Amino acid sequence: MATVDGSYDCTVKSPLGDQKMTLTVRSEGDGFTGDVSGAMGSMDVTGTVDGNRIGWKQSMTVPMPMTLDCEATIDGDTLVGTVGAGAFGSFPMSGTRTA
Repeated sequence: MATVDGSYDCTVKSPLGDQKMTLTVRSEGDGFTGDVSGAMGSMDVTGTVDGNRIGWKQSMTVPMPMTLDCEATIDGDTLVGTVGAGAFGSFPMSGTRTA
């Protein structure tokens, strides 16, 4: 198992309040596949892996259509990163590995 693989319970501190989600990462080489699930549904994601850093984009439709640019660093069982929301800025994200 790569150091980034696993499921993470995450919280994004957004202007709409705390947004909780579960991120699952399965790395292969310099990329990963996985999924994100939360109150607004579930979606498959693909991204990049660089050591203990991951990055991915995800589309959302509520409250408006937008592509989020996500990046995180994983240290042990802790995930810390940001979610970029275009003109709305970036929001901090944190998480803990659960599996």
